Amino acid sequence: MRTTKGAARNRAKNRLFKKAKGYRGGHGKLLRTVKESIDRAGAYAYRDRRVRKRDFRQLWIIRINAASRERGIRYAELIHGLKKANIELDRKILADLAVTDPAAFDAIVDKVKEVLAA
Repeated sequence: MRTTKGAARNRAKNRLFKKAKGYRGGHGKLLRTVKESIDRAGAYAYRDRRVRKRDFRQLWIIRINAASRERGIRYAELIHGLKKANIELDRKILADLAVTDPAAFDAIVDKVKEVLAA
């Protein structure tokens, strides 16, 4: 009697169809199209996990720049002053301070201005 791949093949197909849940049309119903869609989705997910990091850093820099210019100093000068003053705050924290705690951000900017003036 010959053996078939029956149960194993069905399990494999079910795994693929579960991953494609919510896809529209053939992208969620046809095996070949589902495989292609899942591959493409995985490639986008991998790429965009890296893109997200870039996007957030860009957003933080824009926020820090806007807040620092309101206080009379450019972004590049602020970052340079932070390094000179040995203040080790990353851009994520600086951006958060600029939005949520302006007084703390003012204190940082004042410290940086002192260091740069000296």
